[in-house]
Amino acid sequence: MNVSGNTILITGGASGIGLAFTERFLSRGNEVIVVGRRQEKLNEAKEKFPQLHIRVCDVSKEEDRKGLVEWVTNEFPKLNVLVNNAGVQQRVNLLNADKDWNYYQNEIAINVEGPIHLSMLLIPHLMQQKYAAILNVSSGLAIMPGVWVPIYSATKAAIHSFSTSLRHQLADTSIEVIEIFPPAVNTDLGGVGLHTFGAPLDHFADTIFQGLEANQLEIGYGGTEQRLTAPREEIAEGTKRAWEGFLRNNPDF
Repeated sequence: MNVSGNTILITGGASGIGLAFTERFLSRGNEVIVVGRRQEKLNEAKEKFPQLHIRVCDVSKEEDRKGLVEWVTNEFPKLNVLVNNAGVQQRVNLLNADKDWNYYQNEIAINVEGPIHLSMLLIPHLMQQKYAAILNVSSGLAIMPGVWVPIYSATKAAIHSFSTSLRHQLADTSIEVIEIFPPAVNTDLGGVGLHTFGAPLDHFADTIFQGLEANQLEIGYGGTEQRLTAPREEIAEGTKRAWEGFLRNNPDF
């Protein structure tokens, strides 16, 4: 991927991985638009990077997605890169799933409906560009699920499958399809303090950009890179060990 000279839309770009990507794209001479659900976080991002363009958008909502695409293609006709980064992660004990369905469905809407629908809406516009790309941020849990986050893992497996299909369908177009597989990264995904053990955000983002510059279509980091080629038996055993470790550390789950 050419990491400079683009006009880039990043969902969930005001914090965490999205903001780290935003910073690096800006430093390489790209025009960047970020969207998110919270105006205050968007304002903080713009205060840090005044050249940034911001807009409130809840990607879980169909009308917000349609409105975003209409606005961004009119305001930024050179838009050529979509980064589907927005996501939520919820720990769910399926033996005691006592919340209203909307709580669980929201995770599916943001993590699956959002990136699939935005991609479909923007493909006609992206095909008009000399070069374009769709970057889907999935997860190492797309390959080896985290049993304590069963819905999140399932949504990321769906995005992995979608990315593969999308890449084949767009093979004869100008649109490149890139999938990024983060491990646990030290961000507030899932809640403040839950991922302080995770990979350092800056090192993770720098490594991903090295993969982008090397034209990799599937980019992992550390253990997630190894999972891309791991045999099925190793994945199954790793899933079991991780679940047992989680239960030891969280006996009240």
